[in-house]
Amino acid sequence: QVQLVESGGGLVQAGGSLRLSCAASGRTFSNYAMGWFRQAPGKEREFVVAITWGRGITLYADSVKGRFTISRDNAKNTVFLQMNSLKPEDTAVYYCAATPIRFGVVPSTGYNYWGQGTQVTVSS
Repeated sequence: QVQLVESGGGLVQAGGSLRLSCAASGRTFSNYAMGWFRQAPGKEREFVVAITWGRGITLYADSVKGRFTISRDNAKNTVFLQMNSLKPEDTAVYYCAATPIRFGVVPSTGYNYWGQGTQVTVSS
C-alpha cells in the first residue's frame, strides 16, 4: 500500500524559505510522477509542481516558477520542495501526491495517491 508522509511545514515571514519533504513507501516508484499540490482556505486544491522519479523531468505552475524547486532522492524515496521568497498568498495546506506516468508526460492532474498534508503559513 502506497504511503506518502509530508513534513517540514510551518510559519514563516514573507520573503523567507521552507523546505517540505515527502517520504514515499509501499511500492517501486520508478515509473511514477510525484507532485505537490496546495489548498488555501476557501479555495480549490491547485497544482504546484511535479517531478518524474526516473528522469527527473519537472513541471511547475507559473505562480511558483523561479521561487520553488522540486527535487528527489531516489535512494531515500523522498521528494523535496524548496520554497524561497515566500509570499502570504503561498499560505495553504501542501499535499504530496503520486501517480503512474502515462505517455511520458508529467501530469498536473489525475493523481492516485495522496499524503495527509502539511500546513504552510506565510505572514506579511
